[in-house]
Amino acid sequence: MTKSQELFKRAVNRIPGGVNSPVRAYGAIGETPRFIQGAVGSSIFDVDGQKYLDYICSWGPMILGHNHPVIRDAVVRACENGLSFGCATEREVEMAEFICERIPHVEMIRMVNSGTEAVMSAIRVARGFTGKSKIIKFAGCYHGHSDALLVSAGSGVMTSGVPDSAGVPKGCTQDTMIAVYNDLESVKQLLEESNDEVAAVIVEPVGANMGVVPPKDGFLEGLRTLCDEHKALLIFDEVITGFRLKFGGAAEYFGVTPDLVTYGKIIGAGMPVGAYGGRKEIMEMVSPAGPVYQAGTLSGNPVAMAAGLAQLKLLWEDQDVYTRIYRKGEYLFEGIQKILKENEVPYQVNYTASLGCIFFTSEKVTDYTSAKTADTKAFAEYFKYMLNHGVHLAPSQFEAMFLSDAHTQEELDLTLELVEQYFKTW
Repeated sequence: MTKSQELFKRAVNRIPGGVNSPVRAYGAIGETPRFIQGAVGSSIFDVDGQKYLDYICSWGPMILGHNHPVIRDAVVRACENGLSFGCATEREVEMAEFICERIPHVEMIRMVNSGTEAVMSAIRVARGFTGKSKIIKFAGCYHGHSDALLVSAGSGVMTSGVPDSAGVPKGCTQDTMIAVYNDLESVKQLLEESNDEVAAVIVEPVGANMGVVPPKDGFLEGLRTLCDEHKALLIFDEVITGFRLKFGGAAEYFGVTPDLVTYGKIIGAGMPVGAYGGRKEIMEMVSPAGPVYQAGTLSGNPVAMAAGLAQLKLLWEDQDVYTRIYRKGEYLFEGIQKILKENEVPYQVNYTASLGCIFFTSEKVTDYTSAKTADTKAFAEYFKYMLNHGVHLAPSQFEAMFLSDAHTQEELDLTLELVEQYFKTW
């Protein structure tokens, strides 16, 4: 028995399912989770001493690679002053100024502790600002596990086969309306049916929790127009895409301006951080400036702020990083597509910049319904092959591969060689 197996055996006795987040579970692919001891650059190392080329990157935050020395040093220095004060700190102000001065659509921002908290708070602010109650989300888009949004969610919910969640009262979701991703007509219909009682439309600008599903041309622009026409706010959930597609996130990448945006992942450089922000007139609704209550004892934690600010400064000062990882994404995902075509494998490759995935289906994937046609058993066999050959992927058909600036050309070529070897025997 490996040490990972031993740890998992212990974990299932004290932790539900043996993991602290369902996306870490390997049950869907019939394996035991690898327990990770350390990481550097593009590689992670498990407790059994195995090295893996990592395409999870802590689910996105490690855009510069694991254990970046500048970020690590910033954390160590911050720790020397204490881990938490429960009081205001200068670094919180620096973080807010740094973001707001560089992202035009974020005039004010509030730090929180997770993406779930950021989205939950942004929804509350949207309702408070508009005086309306209904929300439109998209099937397959995941916005955290708050009650009102755990409806037709993607990611771990898809993998486990649970369509929504037990423990969520019907009353919590009665104002949540479900549209079809990449289908503007479905949004228009819901807006009209609601008699203009929709406070906000929330969307992952690039769907990344039902696998990777890019927006069709005109989709995000169409949402902006519909929201303006119906006096609803447009919320971009950029927990994954924020500071990854470009410094200004998907909003800059696609040239569409949201009213509110939620962040996570990269702004904490691996520390547990989230944030939501937007126009000043909307954000001034938040307590103590306004009547919309939201609080967090550990929000703006000084160590987390030190890590996140260090990473954002590195990204701002070297924005060629976005060109580099875009080219890596194009090379890797186009390379996989070419291998599938040459071997007459009818699967699909979807990607946007440094996010991508293979869908084990012959159907073009543009939304939640088409994503669900993927053969999860076929994915499981592929996953196990790659893992056994030292490549660490997300243990779910419905998650993204993340590239970092630390991935080298040689590592991309090695990955493509393994993909080709696998599908040659398909």
